[in-house]
Amino acid sequence: MKKSLGLFLFGAAVALTASPAFAETAEAVSNAGGSGNAKVWFFISVAIASAFGMAIAAAGTGLAQSNAIRGAVEGIARNPGASGKILTTMLIGLAMIESLAIYALVIALILLFANPFLKFL
Repeated sequence: MKKSLGLFLFGAAVALTASPAFAETAEAVSNAGGSGNAKVWFFISVAIASAFGMAIAAAGTGLAQSNAIRGAVEGIARNPGASGKILTTMLIGLAMIESLAIYALVIALILLFANPFLKFL
């Protein structure tokens, strides 16, 4: 499982980093008169990248939160007297972990609706 996940992530990284090699320059697009087509492909690629980024962030935060809850439950099972401190620390940690997914969502929404790279097309 870990090997296939690593292979998938490596393939996704290679696919995403190789795309600028095949990108057209702004002069070539303006000379060909196909700037509308380039904008469509740009928005499609931004939407796909935002979806992948949010999916990876959600999966990562889900795994991290499950590990945090597992650790807290094991800690409470070993020492029930410390359950108040463990619960408080776990809730703060879960809030910090969830903020990472929220940051990924904010970046995805910025790229989708207020794209700073649009002026380069």
